Amino acid sequence: MNRKRFVIIVIVLLLIAGAGFGYWRMGAGGKESSYTTVPVSRGNVTQVVSSTGTLQAVVTVLVGSQVSGTIVKLNADFNTRVKKDQVVAELDQAKFSARLDETRANLRAAEAGLAKSKVALEDASRTFARNKELMQRELLSQSELDAAQTAYDAARSQLNVSQAQVGQAQASMNQASIDLGYTVIRSPVDGIVISRNVDVGQTVAASLSAPTLFTIANDLTKMEVHTSVDEADVGNVSEGQDVTFTVDAFPARRFRGKVFQVRNAPTIVQNVVTYDAVVRIDNKELLLKPGMTANVQFLVSQKEEVLTIPNMAIRFKPPEEKNEAQELLRQEQSRTAPRPGARRTSRSGGGGGAEVRRVRQVRIYVLRDAKAQPLDVQLGISDGSKTEVVSGELKENDPVIIGITSGAAGQSGVANPFQANQPRPFGFR
Repeated sequence: MNRKRFVIIVIVLLLIAGAGFGYWRMGAGGKESSYTTVPVSRGNVTQVVSSTGTLQAVVTVLVGSQVSGTIVKLNADFNTRVKKDQVVAELDQAKFSARLDETRANLRAAEAGLAKSKVALEDASRTFARNKELMQRELLSQSELDAAQTAYDAARSQLNVSQAQVGQAQASMNQASIDLGYTVIRSPVDGIVISRNVDVGQTVAASLSAPTLFTIANDLTKMEVHTSVDEADVGNVSEGQDVTFTVDAFPARRFRGKVFQVRNAPTIVQNVVTYDAVVRIDNKELLLKPGMTANVQFLVSQKEEVLTIPNMAIRFKPPEEKNEAQELLRQEQSRTAPRPGARRTSRSGGGGGAEVRRVRQVRIYVLRDAKAQPLDVQLGISDGSKTEVVSGELKENDPVIIGITSGAAGQSGVANPFQANQPRPFGFR
């Protein structure tokens, strides 16, 4: 009985050992492999050009001061709604009022001088006429007549000088009056104050340039996004094009707009050329504020219900072609590597579209009879994760290979990289 039991135990142990060896052989230590595949499907593909920009009001007015002085009164603050010609600030008027009084007195003095010059001219005119008559009667010498004419000419010139002095004094008084009016600062437009840069008691100096006191947005219900588009993508951006964007303040909400203008003037920074694109949007809810950063997507193309394959299938290469593919990739990266200091400010197709547009015809691999069969296909647009198949012997539900999973025979799908002790896919370039 003990011997029979011993035999049974030995057999059980051998079976367990064989099962463990088989698991190790087929799993952790085996050389068996299976392809991870994804079926070809139909769906919608949207190709976009992505960039970032800044929100601005369509009309933003900087309200400044044309004269220097001390702020004595503020009638507007942040977020204050103002009307055109509404008083928003006042400067100390004492100096300007005194200047106006001074110029007014100078004008009166010049006018008095003008009147005196007129009297002197009339007297000199009478004297010259009388002496001229006496000269004709030979009762006066020629020198006396010449002296009378000289006095007359001098009086006439002095009258002209007095008239100019009156005009100068009048202009000075007008300028003083205008400067006094500049001490009352008014809003040039209807809008909302988005910035106030002064306080009561602060001195503003306008000797070289007008200091900015307020920034007023004309209408925050109409706004613009100013964004920079890379030169490689600017050909896909045009006026009237649909645009969507998000802001960090509302990450779950997507706002819409249209391209208003693509400016021709280039911006060059460290040998990188970009072009400014202006996007007009409606902001009726006043959710968007000036200065917000917008993540913009320009809608380039959209296809519905087309054959699509994942971009991982485009990058997959079998192990026997892996070395060659890596060498070609290194050559391509070396050829297209940016110059030192260069940077890109936008991307196309969600990060993968630019590559797809450059290489239209590619070779992918389809799983047929448990083997990887190469297949040349023509590709269309891409949204960064999947790409349109334009032509080729590819059908819906065909299993396209996206990788190889070692030690997982018969498994179809992508391995979880966060699961412990799980084989990792390979075969990507």
